Amino acid sequence: MPSALESPEGGEEDILHYEETEDGAVSPMDLSELLKEGTKESHDRAENTQFVKDFLKGRIKKELFKLATVALYFTYSALEEEMDRNKDNPVFAPLYFPVELHRREALAKDLKYFYGEDWKEKIQCSEATQQYVDRIHHVGQHEPELLVAHAYTRYMGDLSGGQVLKKVAQRALKLPSTEEGIQFYMFDNISNAQKFKQLYRARMNALDLDKNTKERIVEEANKAFRFNMQVFDELDKIGKSLAEEAQDGGFPVHDGKGDIRKCPYYADKLGTASPGCPFHAAVGLARQPLVQLVLAACMAVAAGAAAWYIL
Repeated sequence: MPSALESPEGGEEDILHYEETEDGAVSPMDLSELLKEGTKESHDRAENTQFVKDFLKGRIKKELFKLATVALYFTYSALEEEMDRNKDNPVFAPLYFPVELHRREALAKDLKYFYGEDWKEKIQCSEATQQYVDRIHHVGQHEPELLVAHAYTRYMGDLSGGQVLKKVAQRALKLPSTEEGIQFYMFDNISNAQKFKQLYRARMNALDLDKNTKERIVEEANKAFRFNMQVFDELDKIGKSLAEEAQDGGFPVHDGKGDIRKCPYYADKLGTASPGCPFHAAVGLARQPLVQLVLAACMAVAAGAAAWYIL
């Protein structure tokens, strides 16, 4: 087990001793290799969901990011509850790193930042997230050996691609440099993520598992990816229904629906004397008979030119 290191309070607590991280020879039958190869396709599909692609491009709305944080909170609450339940079970115990990995408390801090002190009363578990949560509880209570798959899928991803998402979110949403809102991505008790991942894989490979159990774990990891993709798809659908938000100091284009006072171009917000929104002004102008006649003539000329070009 990890060696002791002095804690901030001056006492001692068990945290990682990175000298354990020497990989040695890796066998194709090692669980870490089976998971890497066996989930490659699922990993690629997850990375290519619309939600993830938009996120990576910085096209993430703050309200959607908040909902994603809610989904993560319920997911990790379930995962860490089951990990605590199985912390002494030999099929999982070597992978129990609560100080280094657990995310529930970090997510609670993020939700408090986004929703306020009464954040617990303002959030609820979505349908897709609930299905994910139910599966984690089933595994933890009835097939604890498969808990390895869910821990591997989440935490190893958080220590890898999750660190890219942290920077994207902080920049795109203009979050404070003091890291409020992104505590989920901060692993303060892991000094070297790469070495920790090596240690984690070595612990996985040392688990006393037969071939059939390893295959079931790989299958469960693919299920975990599917649950994540279902959550991503659910968020993507919600995102399409949300109003556009300003990005990088710019204004979104008003869609002409709803209360004009909510339009970013509304005169009061711009401090101008004009009371109208450009969208509504353009629509109103286009309805004038003379303007419609001019537009029709222009379209006719353009159509004639296009026909000539094609011929």
